[in-house]
This record gives sequence, C-alpha cells and structure tokens, in this order.
Amino acid sequence: MRSTRRVLVLGATAASLLVAGVAGWQWRAGVQAAPGAPQVIVGDGVNSPAGMAWVPPGEFLMGSDSGLAQPNEKPAHRVRVKGFWMDLTHVTNDQFARFVEETGYVTTAERKPDWETIRVQLPPGTPRPPDDALVPGAMVFVGTEGPTNLAAYWNWWRYVPGASWRQPQGPGSSIEGKGDHPVVQVSYEDVQAYARWAGKRMPTEAEWEYAARGGLEQATYVWGDELMPEGRKMANYWDANQRAFPVVSPEAGGAVGTLPAGTFPPNGYGLYDMTGNAWQWVSDWYRADYFLMQSKLGKRVIDNPQGPSDSWDPSQPGVPADAPKRVIRGGSFLCNESYCLSYRPSARQAADPYSPMSHVGFRLVSDAPPPRQVAP
Repeated sequence: MRSTRRVLVLGATAASLLVAGVAGWQWRAGVQAAPGAPQVIVGDGVNSPAGMAWVPPGEFLMGSDSGLAQPNEKPAHRVRVKGFWMDLTHVTNDQFARFVEETGYVTTAERKPDWETIRVQLPPGTPRPPDDALVPGAMVFVGTEGPTNLAAYWNWWRYVPGASWRQPQGPGSSIEGKGDHPVVQVSYEDVQAYARWAGKRMPTEAEWEYAARGGLEQATYVWGDELMPEGRKMANYWDANQRAFPVVSPEAGGAVGTLPAGTFPPNGYGLYDMTGNAWQWVSDWYRADYFLMQSKLGKRVIDNPQGPSDSWDPSQPGVPADAPKRVIRGGSFLCNESYCLSYRPSARQAADPYSPMSHVGFRLVSDAPPPRQVAP
C-alpha cells in the first residue's frame, strides 16, 4: 500500500501555497501517513526558504552492496549529515532565466572554449584544433536511427555548436513552453554562479544521497524497492520496453527529453525528481574509489563528509585518470535497464565540470536555520 507523508507548510505566501497545492493531492486522496514516516516541511519564504523542503539531520547507510550496484557505489558505509533545506525540484528554465536577466551571466556553453581546459580531459598528445573550430556549444544527445554498439557512446552524443541552456539541442531548438522543465546545458561553474546569486550552495554527495533516500534505508529506488508499484512509472527514465536505447528514429517514437519538474510523486522529504529527468551536479570531486577509501577510515560513522581532495577516474582508456571530474547524481531521461541503471539513489558518475550536457541540471541547498515548529 502506498504511504504518504504529512505536509507542513510554515506560513502562507503565494509560493508556499503553490507548493502546498502540488503536494495536496496526498490529502485529497485520503491516504493516511504511515506511522514513523518523515514529516514533509516546506519553507514559506518568510521564516524559512521558499520552494525548499527541510531535510532533518541524521545517519544513513551511504552507497550500496546490492547486485545492481556498480563498483564505485561500494561498499555501503555509515554517514551522518547535518540538517539542511533543499530545493523541492531541479532549478527550472524560468528560474535560470531570471538569474541571467538580473546578472547578465554568460554560461560556459555560450563562451568560446578554452583549449587548456579541454586538453586535460583528452589523451596526452592530442593536437590542438584550429582556432576557428573552438566555437561555443555543448554536448547534445542525438540518438541513433537503429541499434548500435552500446560501448560506443559517441554514436549518440555530438558536440553541437550553438547548443546552450536556451537551445538545449542546438540551433532551432527552444525552451519555449518549457519554463517549468529542469534547466540543462549548465556546467559546474554555471551552477556555482547561480548558487552565489541565489544565496545557496551545492549539496555534498552525502547530503544529496541522504535527501534522495527520503528516510528509506537502502531502498533500491527513492520510492521503495519496486520499480513500478501498482504498474505506475515513478520517474522519467528511458523505457527500454518501449524502444531500444538509444534509438530515436520516427518509427521508434522520436526523441526523448525532460518532463516538467514535479511530474511524479515526491519522496519522503517532499523532494521531487531526485532520480530521473536530469542528472544533478553535486559539490564533490569524483573518485571511483572514494567509497572504498571512506570504508577504510575505521570509523563507525563518518561525520558530514565533504568529498575527496582530488579526482580519479580510470574508466576512459587513454584519458588521464586524474583529469578533473565532479560527481553527478540521480540519472536522467536517458537511463535505462539496458545501459544506465542510474535512477537509483546510490548511483554516481563522473563529469567534466566545464562540459555542459543536454541531460544534466542541478538543485541547491541552504543552511538557513531549521524550522521553528513541527506539527505533533
């Protein structure tokens, strides 16, 4: 049986009423909160941050030792985090547009690429391209017309000149009518700039996973252990039963992409789309062996980990393993059972911090004071 959480909105501003309306389906459905389930607390914009949910302090088992887990998710280890506020959803196109309008910020994808920044992500000795080839743009999922070798990701990704958060698939594409979709084609640097403007910060990897789990210890998904409870899809991911990955020919149903933020039910803390829809940047450097390093510290509980001090990713032959990479979490609309089973709370990947992509977005956290009141 589905269980829901009590929703407490601290105050009543327009923003908080909107959030309450989205979450209110739980009450209208007449479903009772499960005993001991987390209490959803949404900020009101007066005494607490608007559009954010309170994630209480606590301990959890980070990572996974399940059969679905990749080596970089192992071993599971006990972690403690402090309480914090987290954005209810990904930052949306409308929200990012406001930031750009107020600051005049130019994103990484809209600037001419810097060869020295690119070079460190390439095999040593790679020749510098002609200057006129270094044009603004970003990585775009283009798919294939038919089945392909799933080890050859370059068959379905392209660097597209002119692609940016305004034109996620390149010239001719648009975010018109998609103001409530997650903003994508933003780099780690872009996220940092937005966070400074918003007065927030990026979550650590530990904070992100703790929040994503929503109080469910070691559940396979953020909603439980069953992929489709009662036959319902619970996140935006690639359904390999409907089309083979990465086929996007008209006969296969065309291209796929993001859905509006908040399309699916929230998790135990009231957070939407913690997995699926778009990957999310977190603050940590990426090391493939970081969880193993943590497990060797000999501590019963690791307190508020901030991530490693450097990067290490040996997964790409020829590319220096110490090339700078940051962690992304949560998976995206491209994840699927045949290729990338990353719509799980423990799944993690490395990403070039200066390389925007059409399936990577973000959400932020705040260290504002904890809620003043909690309903009994």
